[in-house]
Amino acid sequence: RGLVQKRQGREARAHEAEYSARPLAQYEDNADRDAAMRGVERWGDPMLGRLSKQSKPSGKPKYSGPPAPPNRFHIPPGYEWDGVDRSNGYEKQFFKAQGEARARSEQAHMWAVADM
Repeated sequence: RGLVQKRQGREARAHEAEYSARPLAQYEDNADRDAAMRGVERWGDPMLGRLSKQSKPSGKPKYSGPPAPPNRFHIPPGYEWDGVDRSNGYEKQFFKAQGEARARSEQAHMWAVADM
């Protein structure tokens, strides 16, 4: 038996000792079990390429000018954007209408439950 086999045997005994100390019933909210299940990489997993253990820094530069106006899809501006808003104003109207609808809804709710 070589050094690797001896080390693997020690690790296996330590693992068995750890598991023998645990209760026999394993429940859904077991954090160790959940971490072990999430740590397994399965073949054919469609999200495996999208979810990585470490976020890789991209080589692309980021935009570092004044803050961009908000947009519906939360897309950041490109790094060469000069800060000039060349839109037709639809996004601004969209957010304004959304805010007014939310305020109207809250006001209607307050009106409906005012005397309860």
